[in-house]
Amino acid sequence: MSSKFPQFVTNRLVIRVAVARDAELLRQYYLRNQSHLAPWEPTRSDAYYTLRWWLLRIDQIHTEFNDASAINFIAMTPDQSEIVAVANFSNIIQGVFKSCYLGYSISKQYEGQGLMVEFLQCALDFMYTNVGLNRVMANYIPENERSGALLQRLGFEREGYARKYLKIAGCWQDHVLTALLQEDWLSRTARG
Repeated sequence: MSSKFPQFVTNRLVIRVAVARDAELLRQYYLRNQSHLAPWEPTRSDAYYTLRWWLLRIDQIHTEFNDASAINFIAMTPDQSEIVAVANFSNIIQGVFKSCYLGYSISKQYEGQGLMVEFLQCALDFMYTNVGLNRVMANYIPENERSGALLQRLGFEREGYARKYLKIAGCWQDHVLTALLQEDWLSRTARG
């Protein structure tokens, strides 16, 4: 991967890697959605909601991109005045594994409009086509039915169930383990 960040425009979104000028928008996204995201994310410190934290995080996002260890996308409104959703492809491993983990969230006010599918279809296509991954894994808490339905709609298949897999909302939570293979993705997109 080059250090030039990818950017995509879909019907309703601008998708790109965050830059320093987006720090305040990211802070606002997480502040505005704090209670909405709390059941599905790790417990956050007060520092997480500061501009300084997000400026430092964006530096880290750029380092991870340049190291090819993670790609973190934001999906924005067409005028780029607000962040609609985020998607993080983390722990990218090349070699014989060619896989990563996908985490994501969407602002409460944009739920149920098909925007997450639009966002992730574009991001997944980039990960398979440009990064050359074979597998993207995404795991969700069983009670998060919206997340499970989203992954199923994108073609992710259930591969297992992990007890007390991640510490979310202050408690060790079980997770459903899913994955999507490049060959399945390419087959789905070829069919239209």
